[in-house]
This record gives sequence, C-alpha cells and structure tokens, in this order.
Amino acid sequence: MTGLQERVQGAVDRLVGDGGEVGLQVSVVQRGRVVADAAGGAADLGRGRAVAPDTLFYAASAAKGVASAVAHVLVERGELAYDMRAADVWPEFAAHGKGGVTLRHVLLHTAGVPAPPYDTAVEDLCDWDRMCAMLAGSRPWWEPGTRFGYHAQTFGFLLGEIVRRATGRGLAWWLREAVTRPLGIEDEVHFGVPEALLGRVARQEPATGPPPGPPEPGSPLDRALPPGIRPDAAYANRADVLRADIPSAGTMTARGAARLYSALLGHADGVDLVSPARLAEMAALQYEGRDEVMGMSATWAFGFSDYRPGGARGSAGSASGSAGSAFGSAGSAFGMVGMNGSAAYADIDSGVAVAVMRNRFDADLTAASEIDRIVGDAFSA
Repeated sequence: MTGLQERVQGAVDRLVGDGGEVGLQVSVVQRGRVVADAAGGAADLGRGRAVAPDTLFYAASAAKGVASAVAHVLVERGELAYDMRAADVWPEFAAHGKGGVTLRHVLLHTAGVPAPPYDTAVEDLCDWDRMCAMLAGSRPWWEPGTRFGYHAQTFGFLLGEIVRRATGRGLAWWLREAVTRPLGIEDEVHFGVPEALLGRVARQEPATGPPPGPPEPGSPLDRALPPGIRPDAAYANRADVLRADIPSAGTMTARGAARLYSALLGHADGVDLVSPARLAEMAALQYEGRDEVMGMSATWAFGFSDYRPGGARGSAGSASGSAGSAFGSAGSAFGMVGMNGSAAYADIDSGVAVAVMRNRFDADLTAASEIDRIVGDAFSA
C-alpha cells in the first residue's frame, strides 16, 4: 500500500518540520503485512542522531498494553487464571483486607491499590522487591472490584509480582520467551532495556510550553502519583529507569509494538498468542463510569483502553476514554497511550495494528491522532 506509506511519511516529515515533534516513528501492520513504516527527526538532538527504524523510545503507559497482553497470553497457556487471588500466590499481599484482590481486578484497575507510599522515590521504583513489599503492606482505597481508578505506577508491580509468584518467572522473562522472541522482536519491546541496547534509546526532550500544574495537594491523583516519581523527560532519560523493570511503562520501537498487536489479532504466521474468543474478550468494554483517581469519566476494556487516539476523550495520562471508530465497531479497538503521547493499539474488525513513538515528552496526542485519521481513511469501509 504505497499510497499509505507516502501519506504516513509525509505526516511524519511535516510534524517534525513544523517543530512540534523532535523525532517520530510510526508503524502500521494490516493482517500481518507492514503497510507503513516511517521515521523522521532526531533521536538525540545533542548528538545529531537521527531516528531509525530500530530506535527505541520510552513509551510510558503505552507499555501497560504490552503487560496486559502478556497476562492474557499466560491465561491462554494455563499459567494463570483471571479469578486467581493475588494472596494465594503472594500471601503478604492479603494484609489490611486485600485478600480478595484477583488478577482480573488488577487488569481492570479495580484492585483498590492505585498509590505507592507518598514518599516513594525513583530509586524505590527501580527496586522490585522493595516496591512489592510496600504495596503488600499498603491499605486499599476501596473493596476490590467495587470502584475503578487508574493504577498509574502500581499496575505493573501488582501484575508482575502475581506473575512471578505464580509461575516462578518474571513478567519481562515471559514477555521475551512467550511473545517477543517467537515474533522476532526481542530487541524491540522491553520493560527494562538491556544494557547493550541503551545506546539505541531516543533521548526524550521536554515540552516547549510551560509544564502542566501539579495535581491539587491531597487529591487522589496527587496521592497516586507522588511528587518524587512523576515522569518527565529527565526521568525518562535516566539509565536506571530505562534498565529497571517498571512494567507500568516501557521502551519499544513502533514496528515492534505494531507487530505485537498484530500478533494478538492472530496475524503472525506460526505464532498463536490468544484464541479468537479471548481476543474478543480483551477488547470488549468492561467498565464505564467514574475514575476515582483521575476524577473523570472513563471506559475500559480488559486490561486496555478501548479507544484509538484519533477520537479519544479523556487524557493521555489516564489512558482512559472512548471514541467512535472510523474503521471498526464498538468493542473492536484496544490498546494504550502514554503520558508522553506515544500510542500502540489494534482494531479487530479491520485487522490493523498501529504504533506511534515520539520523544517530545508531553501529553500531546496530535501525532498519534493524525496517524490514526490517515489509517482510518485508508481502511474505512
């Protein structure tokens, strides 16, 4: 689909040329075939390094979709069950009435553990055992399953420790062995980046305008994102953060992310990640109502946002919202966006997977939205 490649590359070049973007990387895969693969701009302004197809980008919460995908693959394989209780494999987690939390609650952000301690520092986030011990000892905000609230930083640790305790292997190990290695993208989608690949990571640049104001002190969002661990460009460039397994975020290429979502759709020769029935369940609307953390209305699929950025309502930081679909019906689109404007998602009806990576660290979804509209025009009925 040469025309789509030209339109996507043209959009990348214009967005970079207009100065809104530093570097961009886009991949579109339709029924297993790469139909657009575009890159432009600088991966590192200071060193004059250009974005290449294999440049890795910090993707913020877009990686939550990857983490959820691994969980669904493990359920498909019989390693996990959605209604297994965390405390059955992680006994310490039952403290303070959390014994009823299940894997399903974690994937749906209804577990009631959306906040780490308020004094959490970046060094704590990089210490897996310490973070899990702090969360095990925490008090829940609500009875599991009774409310929804985006678990911005705690999601990956809750999911990852359940996986580790239940299977004896960590989430990053399963990502590599069950997903990325069979797909040939083991160097392209990561929670923690291997030391040898750090040189391929794009440098995140701060927003050009004034930074957004902090949450109201004492508000649910303020408590869920303590000041010491609120991500920005400097945070995303830290080598210890990039190396650490913090599965609420991650680092990836656009082509790796799009290839992964295409495989979830069932379009990877010789690699069956989930059944058609499970795929439909993953994308189906599971929740519609108030987000107790973000203080806004939200909709949610099974471990994923249920919308594409071309028509999202809600914020990139919350990755929650909904939209009409230009090339798919309700319950067809699923994926995640990140607070730095990255996005990775798929649409069941059209068989299309899309990923957009960028290194201007702000919540601007202009690039992802424009790419989504171009792709929607190409594949609308």
